[in-house]
Amino acid sequence: MAEPFWLVRPRHDGGSDYVRFLPSQEAVEVREGSHLPPQMPLLKRRQWLPLKEAEDCRRHLQQEGGFRSSEPLF
Repeated sequence: MAEPFWLVRPRHDGGSDYVRFLPSQEAVEVREGSHLPPQMPLLKRRQWLPLKEAEDCRRHLQQEGGFRSSEPLF
């Protein structure tokens, strides 16, 4: 995971849940939130994970959480 990576899951109200992975040299910042345009995105959780844990998290969200890779939402 060398570049920012987005996962998105549509919601029933027309909005989206998102997870953004932003790697740095030592860890990966993981931001989880929701977005319902035209409102500002809502940040629900932010954490730093080691690269291996971030990869496992991404894989789990895609396989079990219904998230799909996406272009940035905003």
